[in-house]
Amino acid sequence: MIENPGFLFTLLAFVGVIGPLVFVHEMGHYLAGRWFGVKAEAFSIGFGREIAGFTDRRGTRWKFGWLPLGGYVRFAGDMSPASQPSAEWLSLPPEQRARTFQSKPVWQRAIIVAAGPAINFLLAILILGGFAYAYGVSRTPPVVGIVEPGSAAATAGLLPGDRLTALGGRGVDTFDDIAGFARLRPGERIEIVIDRGGASQTLAVTIGERRERDRFGNDYRIGRLGIGPAAPVREPIGLIEAPLIGVERTGEIVGMMVDTIGQIVTGRRSVDELGGPLRIAQVSGQQLSLGLPEFIGLIALISINLGFINLLPVPTLDGGHLLFYAIEAVRRRPVDPQVLEWAFRGGVAALLALMLLVTINDLGAFGLWRSLAGLIG
Repeated sequence: MIENPGFLFTLLAFVGVIGPLVFVHEMGHYLAGRWFGVKAEAFSIGFGREIAGFTDRRGTRWKFGWLPLGGYVRFAGDMSPASQPSAEWLSLPPEQRARTFQSKPVWQRAIIVAAGPAINFLLAILILGGFAYAYGVSRTPPVVGIVEPGSAAATAGLLPGDRLTALGGRGVDTFDDIAGFARLRPGERIEIVIDRGGASQTLAVTIGERRERDRFGNDYRIGRLGIGPAAPVREPIGLIEAPLIGVERTGEIVGMMVDTIGQIVTGRRSVDELGGPLRIAQVSGQQLSLGLPEFIGLIALISINLGFINLLPVPTLDGGHLLFYAIEAVRRRPVDPQVLEWAFRGGVAALLALMLLVTINDLGAFGLWRSLAGLIG
């Protein structure tokens, strides 16, 4: 087992992950806003009191806040959390009002808002595509080579030579698809479609469950079928194909996120597995201690998370804004300001509740509650 990195190392690694990703996200909003002629009054990395900054020749204040857990771009005329026109906005001179966010047509506002998550996905695609170009990609066929005695696969009747064609209603292209699908579904009963000797068969299997501990002592609950490939295949790819592999990998990760959320909502996975900033900081330090490729891979994963979460249709998030812009486009008039105000208040309350939950989970993962219980007992 490897010793966990120290506090300072972990803090620096966390800032090294969150800082650039927040910058990239907000830069997407900023560049799209500039493209459509919207003035940015402030560009902040971090929240709270400014600890350093400067003002450029366009009048934008670039600054760092003391709490590095996010950031924002404040566009001209952004006088309410819902970015709605107000009496103050209407009182602006016409030439100033034309450079505000609210003055733009709904399709331009939607692009400005969507540009943040989009650039997060683009960054992940470039990183994952770069890894594929550097290390090649696994294209091991989904053919069973080994069946572990007593495993879920053995109980279901899988045999060496079987080719898996579908898992739980999803098509299978490579052996990695099998491992990825099973890993997220410990204890679930699914149907497997196989090709055995040219004939299609359907088998029912309950995916096995196993606890694994990584090199830092972190415990994980994963699903396993208990099969191995006949012969691993890894192929090099060209520079043209690499971005396509990056898109494919990013889509797979987003699919896993959707699956995980569905499992939490339906009770098949515990909410205790949700992590927040403290756990991200811990993993950041651990991955950086393992090497630069592992750390860059984590950046790609967190970037996808950041883009995906911001697209959720929750007021205050980018996805919430996009939802209201879609309603505005269909109705051909903005949503009532009072409705927006209450929606955004609810969104803030929901996000605060989620932050509280994940912080409690993080502290529990660090053993705080067990230690307190021991002191009380």
